[in-house]
Amino acid sequence: MTGTPPRRRRRRQPSLHSIAALAIVVLMLAGGGGNALAAGHLNILNVEAQFECLSCHEPLNTVDSPEAISEKHVLAGLIAKGDNMQQITTAMVSIYGQQVLTRPPASGVNLLIYILPPALLVGGLGLLAYTLPRWRARARSAGQAPLAAAAPPSREEAARLEDELSRFT
Repeated sequence: MTGTPPRRRRRRQPSLHSIAALAIVVLMLAGGGGNALAAGHLNILNVEAQFECLSCHEPLNTVDSPEAISEKHVLAGLIAKGDNMQQITTAMVSIYGQQVLTRPPASGVNLLIYILPPALLVGGLGLLAYTLPRWRARARSAGQAPLAAAAPPSREEAARLEDELSRFT
């Protein structure tokens, strides 16, 4: 046995994530019994997934930056108050602006985000379905011969080719 004293275990400092989770629970419980029960159908993780951190540009349920924690506290307060999803969305947009939404509203120019990709896909498939049979028909009607069946070069062409090749060898 050596003369070294036994090591003391260091206490772990609570992480920001655990502090945020504790704060959410406290806010939900402090919001009043009836309101907290009425808002019980909203899952905090599902609600957080609808909004993104303004500094990280990632969904709130995946980040723990100081800005995200602040936004999570606001969300927890709205849920504890008993707001429904539409009221929460309206409040978050009024506080943080449209950029807090993970999905932009389907109106105005943002509507192109929802319409343009499927329209391009359908248009491309339609164009392919229209042109592919024509390409095949053109290749069949032209009766393209394979390269091996091409006519051999004439004597003059063969002599010129040999002359050109002899310069490089």
